[in-house]
Amino acid sequence: MIPPPENVRMNSVNFKNILQWEVPAFPRKNLTFTAQYESYRSFQDRCTNTASTQCDFSILSKYGDHTVRVRAESADEHSEWVNVTFCPVEDTIIGPPEMQIESLADSLHMRFSAPQIENEPETWTLKNIYDSWAYRVQYWKNGTNEKFQVMSPYDSEVLRDLEPWTTYCIQVQGFLLDQNRTGEWSEPICERTSNDAETTPSWIMAIILIVSVLVVFLFLLGCFGILWFIYKKTKCTFRSGTSFPQHLKEFLGHPHHSTFLLFSFPPPEEAEVFDKLSIITEESKGSKQSPEDNHASEPPSEPGPRELESKDEPPSPPHDAPELLTSTSEVRPESHLRKLQI
Repeated sequence: MIPPPENVRMNSVNFKNILQWEVPAFPRKNLTFTAQYESYRSFQDRCTNTASTQCDFSILSKYGDHTVRVRAESADEHSEWVNVTFCPVEDTIIGPPEMQIESLADSLHMRFSAPQIENEPETWTLKNIYDSWAYRVQYWKNGTNEKFQVMSPYDSEVLRDLEPWTTYCIQVQGFLLDQNRTGEWSEPICERTSNDAETTPSWIMAIILIVSVLVVFLFLLGCFGILWFIYKKTKCTFRSGTSFPQHLKEFLGHPHHSTFLLFSFPPPEEAEVFDKLSIITEESKGSKQSPEDNHASEPPSEPGPRELESKDEPPSPPHDAPELLTSTSEVRPESHLRKLQI
C-alpha cells in the first residue's frame, strides 16, 4: 500500500487558498498527487497527477465550509484520501496592510491601505469583506522597547505631540473588532520628526516672493516689447507713400461731417428755373441820327459836371412813355439755380 501525503494543510492568506502537503516516506521516487474539492456532494478534480506538493483552491467561494482532499499515486496504485475542511472568510490569514508616513513638525501623518483580495478587482480589499475592519498601529522610539498602540477605523491617522528631532518606528496590522481577530504586522517603518521652528525662514520667503514678482514683470515686459516690435514692423510695411490731406482730416474729424458723408445720398434732380429780362429804351425824338453819325459829326467833348451826374444816375423814362420792361419766364430742368439775363 502507498502511504498518504503527510502534513496536509490549507494555507490561506487574503483568500489565496493554497493546499499544501509533504511527500510520504516511500521507496519509490515517482509518486504523483491528485487534489479535489467537494462540489454539490461530489468531488471535482483540481490538480491531477502532479509532482508538486501544493494545489491552488482560490476559486472557492469566500463563504461557507469547503472540503478538499489529496492522495498519492504510483502507477495503478494510490493511497487513501486526506481531507481538509475550512471556511475562507473565517480561516484566511489577514495579511499586513500597506502604510505611508509623512513627517510634519512634531507629528507623523500615516495613510493605510487594506490588503487586496485574490481573484478580485484591484479596488476590492479586505475592508470590503469585513464590516468591523480597523487598523491597529504600534509605534516606539527607535532604540527603546516601550511600545504604544493606537486603534483607527479610518484609512489615515496622525500621531501628535511627539518629541521633536526624534526617530519613531511604526508598524500596523488589520484588526476585526467583532471577532477580536488580528492580522499580520507590517514591516516597521522609521521616520524622524521635526520641529515647529523648522520652517522656511521669513527672509527666504521674502526673497522667493520678490524673485517671483520680478520674473513675472520681466515676462510681461518682454511680451509688451515683442508686441510693440510687431506693431512697428507692421506699420512700416503697410504704410503708404502719400499722406492724407490735412483739410480732409479736419473735415472728417467732426462727427457730424463723417456721419453726413456716410449716410448721405445724392439729392434728387430738381427743376432749374431762371427768368429772362429784356430792357427796351426809347431814343429821344430830336435825335434822328444813328449813334454812329453823331459820333462822326461831333467832336468828342469832355463831360461837364451835370453830365457826370447824369451818367452816375440812371435815366428815368418819361411819364408818358409806354411800359418798357417786359419779362419772360422760362423753366428748364436739370438745375435749381436762378439766372438773370439782360
